[in-house]
Amino acid sequence: MVTEMQGPRPGRRAVCGLGMFAAAGAVLPTRWARAAPASARKPPALSAAGRQFLAGRLRHSTVLQSFTVDERHGHLYALQLVAGGVRLAGEERAPSHAERVENGDLCLNRLTLDGSTAGHMYLKGFGHGGSIGLEESAGGVTLWTEWDANPASGYGRGVCRFRFTDGRVLERDSDGLRTYHPVTGSTSNFPALDVTHRQLLLRYKTGGIPRFALYDLDRFRARQFLPLADFAQPGADLDLPFQGMTVYGDYAYQLLGSAYGTGNPASSGGNTRLYRIDLRTGRVVWQQVERTAPGLSPREPEGLAVLRSGGTPRLCLGFVEGPAGSRTFRLYDKALS
Repeated sequence: MVTEMQGPRPGRRAVCGLGMFAAAGAVLPTRWARAAPASARKPPALSAAGRQFLAGRLRHSTVLQSFTVDERHGHLYALQLVAGGVRLAGEERAPSHAERVENGDLCLNRLTLDGSTAGHMYLKGFGHGGSIGLEESAGGVTLWTEWDANPASGYGRGVCRFRFTDGRVLERDSDGLRTYHPVTGSTSNFPALDVTHRQLLLRYKTGGIPRFALYDLDRFRARQFLPLADFAQPGADLDLPFQGMTVYGDYAYQLLGSAYGTGNPASSGGNTRLYRIDLRTGRVVWQQVERTAPGLSPREPEGLAVLRSGGTPRLCLGFVEGPAGSRTFRLYDKALS
């Protein structure tokens, strides 16, 4: 669960531009200069309930935080916080779960697409695991995650990329990490990748306010941190936990909501909300209370990703179910158009 709340209500006008905090009158990037306003028409495919894509269990008893799918090799990569009472190589004792949260210690799971275990890594001092991205390369799979956990919160002040190596324990200063601090003084840095269009979407917080910034992926890798767009995260005024994001083409998608419980009974259908955001304007062009899998318990939303195989992109949503200490997860997909 990404328990972080949205923070103070952002300004009513989202701002896109070339600077980190671009003025409202800034010129849009060339590729969007003549972009027509996005249609407000309700996307019929996206509004439908999703179909189950995968069900599984992670290495620890803690919940799924985020995921990404390597469709080429048939693997799911999923982040979760390390459970209390687990002692890793080089540790003198087994920290409690509260200490793991404060430290930002994560377990990166690799599963096959039938839910079977296929390896894991540990990421110590990285963050809360709010989002994860994936790149394929000739030498293996490269993952992008939150990095450099703030001791005051356990959330990352930057992002990093690294090769998946089964069984390895990575520290925040380990060899082989490529690290980035794109927004000085920020926290809660969550990355999502769109490798089809070579884009990186960053969700971060500064001054207590969550924002989205879109970057050219290759320029970001070269440490050219000039965003194509930067705007306040929509929906922050609802005070719902942020539970995931992804990006594809001109649109970002975000998931907000909490598990069934007091103030959010199953009989209400839940408070999970799915958003489609036009990256050219920073405005929400469509949203809905998400009705996928209403019968799960406690049905906590956890993570978004885009599946690209088969010719038609699909949106994949994650939900957690099962009793505390024995959580499982289910992923559902539906057409993105």
